[in-house]
This record gives sequence, structure tokens and C-alpha cells, in this order.
Amino acid sequence: MRSLLARLPKRVQIVEVGPRDGLQNEKAGLSTADKIRLIEMLVTAGLRRVEAGSFVSPKWVPQMKDSSEVLKGINRVEGIVYSALTPNLKGFEAALAAGANEVAVFTAASEKFTQTNINCSIKESLERFSPVLEAAQNHHIPVRGYVSTVLGCPYQGQVESKTVAQVSKDLLDMGCFEISLGDTIGVGTPGKTLEMLEAVSSTVPLENIAVHFHDTVNFVLIFF
Repeated sequence: MRSLLARLPKRVQIVEVGPRDGLQNEKAGLSTADKIRLIEMLVTAGLRRVEAGSFVSPKWVPQMKDSSEVLKGINRVEGIVYSALTPNLKGFEAALAAGANEVAVFTAASEKFTQTNINCSIKESLERFSPVLEAAQNHHIPVRGYVSTVLGCPYQGQVESKTVAQVSKDLLDMGCFEISLGDTIGVGTPGKTLEMLEAVSSTVPLENIAVHFHDTVNFVLIFF
């Protein structure tokens, strides 16, 4: 484990996903104007990468139905990355038209999680991203890859680190410039996290790895 700790960077970059990951979980939806104001305030606070919306079906995530209007309505600041979640080519095209200058695709390290949430296997979920990655490359749009359930799954329980490493490598090989490893249900511990990161960093360069933790037990885990 010391080898990983010795390789950790001296500086990190925060990717603010509150306007998407946070607001999509709120039962009471915010107005488009309030979402725009939130994003602009986050940029004013000093954040340089903000995930501004999600181009998934409004049937499944109604809180994100106005993502196009949000992205188009932001008072843009030069040098800021305004990204969006894009599960398929249709979503990518909508995000591109709205002015997203980075997009993200998402899968999981748990077969049961992908089957339950997006009705396909991990392999099939990756295959669905191929048109998105190809279109993004043609438009010179960077693609971030999310891997959920990296430290545990609500349906299958334990998730093997080697599976997380393989899925992460697959996303990198497909063209994702950064792999965000998410502890979706907030069950990670320092030991489990270090073990998982050791496995992933053996197949994905550390500079291409990001981490995303959910605090479900008021537990603070600090790496950097």
C-alpha cells in the first residue's frame, strides 16, 4: 500500500458534480434560473470543472429535464469546463448542441447493478458508449468515464477490485481521458479503498484516475 501512497499527487483538481449528481436526487426540483445561478456561483467560488446537467431520459430523471436550457443559459467564463452526463449518442448530440465542452459516460463494476439500473451487462453498457466516444473524438470533446459501485453494490454486496480495474481499463482503452471511481453506496473504508486503487492503478495511470465518495455514515476519508 505504501507504493500507492508514495505516488499520490501533490495537487488535485475538484470536479463539482452537485448541479447534476446532487440535484438529481432532490425530490423538489430547482428552477432553471436557480440551477444556472448555482453553477455561476460555483465558478465564482473558484471551481474550474462543473458538471452542469444530464442528458438522460426525463422519464427516469425528471430533475434534469432542463439540462439543455441550463447549459445554454450559463454566463460562460473562459477556461471553465461545463460538462454533462451523456448515456448514448442522442444524449451526446443534445449536450453538444447545448454547449457542453466535456461529457461523461457511466457504467458499474457490478453486473447486478448494471442489469438492475440500465438493463444490460457491463460489457453491453460499454458497447453502447462506442458511438459516443467516436462522435466525441470527431468533435474534439473530452470524455470522462464513471465507474459506479467500486467498493460495494446494494444488490450483490462485495465487488472485486480486479473487476473495477478491468472496467476502468476498458473505459481508458475506449478513449476516456479520466476514470472516476465511485463508492456509490458509501461503504468504503481506507483499507478497502487503498486496495481498490492499487488494483486500478496497475492498469490505469494514476494521473487518469479520479475518486468520488458518498458520505453515508458521517465518515471523512482524505487521500490528498
